[in-house]
Amino acid sequence: MTLRKWFYLFWTTLLLGTVAACATGLVLMGTYKDFSFMELTEPGLNGSTLIFMILGGATISLLSQMGFFSYMIIRFIAMGILRSRVRWDLLQLAVVIVVMIDTIYLRYSTFASNESWVGYALLPVLILLFALAISWWKVKLTNGGAFLSTLFFMFVATILEAVPALNLDSPPSYIFMLVPLLVCNAWQILILQKVLDNKKEPEAGSLAPPRTKRG
Repeated sequence: MTLRKWFYLFWTTLLLGTVAACATGLVLMGTYKDFSFMELTEPGLNGSTLIFMILGGATISLLSQMGFFSYMIIRFIAMGILRSRVRWDLLQLAVVIVVMIDTIYLRYSTFASNESWVGYALLPVLILLFALAISWWKVKLTNGGAFLSTLFFMFVATILEAVPALNLDSPPSYIFMLVPLLVCNAWQILILQKVLDNKKEPEAGSLAPPRTKRG
């Protein structure tokens, strides 16, 4: 990836995260009349809330980008250790299942009193469905080998990046963080093959094995 392509990915992700955060913040302010940012701003649309939405969206987009490049590094190391695409795919699938169960259990055990665990399963299920949709889209853009890697990144990375908000029993807080995260993560994984523009070698997120020269 050239510096120019990295700048394109950086600034477009930053812009999308900021726009998504502002749009989400406006919807939350219209839905929750007492909604404020960490109790540092007055409820309603004003200068301070607008600044917090912009800065919050920019920060979330940077978190998303750090998570994306961290995943690419982890994948590179894991593939070097496992030396098998099948093993790596099975490991990713296992981690997705574990994270799904842990997200439901930990939030239920932390916040629930007499409620059913089903209510605490709704959020991770919605994230998983979104991740599946993006994975299907990624396959359409590239190949079937991209499905599990995209699912892993979209679900596991998003959950881990959103831990600060998920630790709060506040729907507006995790909605404000999750929407820009999902938008930024989806944009990066979907645009990757276009940014790399690698026609001879498979793109890095597809998990396709590198081609070797014969003879």
